Amino acid sequence: MILVSSCLAGFEVRYNGSHSLHSKIRELVESQKAIAVCPELLGGFSTPREPAEIVGGDGEAVLDGQAKVVEKSGRDVTVLYIKGAYDTLKKAQEIKATAVILKEYSPSCGSAMIYNGEFRDKKIAGNGVTAALLHRHGFKVISEENLSKLLDEIEGDAFTSID
Repeated sequence: MILVSSCLAGFEVRYNGSHSLHSKIRELVESQKAIAVCPELLGGFSTPREPAEIVGGDGEAVLDGQAKVVEKSGRDVTVLYIKGAYDTLKKAQEIKATAVILKEYSPSCGSAMIYNGEFRDKKIAGNGVTAALLHRHGFKVISEENLSKLLDEIEGDAFTSID
């Protein structure tokens, strides 16, 4: 089973109430080969919500207490992001996820790049809080931008319908 970001499956759960539909990911969910989750909703946020970025590092630094997640207005929402990450980890463990596909650039889900914490549309290398926690627990985490690499790497019937 694969765990995927809800927004990639077409659910309108992003901070601004939109989605980031990726047709192959929706196909995985519709064929019951993937389960969609939104770490931010699991953490207690609603949709829409204020945009947030990691200040002082990346998701690893947040988990280590060296950085925080802050909304554009300045409100510290680190606790909610950590809660969402742990709830997502629990779900990944429950379904024995073989891979996790998360939305790139998100302060929760970014797996290679995130925004730099200045709210100026500048990206830096790093991962979000949920991606960092899942990595720490041995899960293979990729973004929708690397989906073709995953399809090339993993064999099995979970991907036969999207080749």
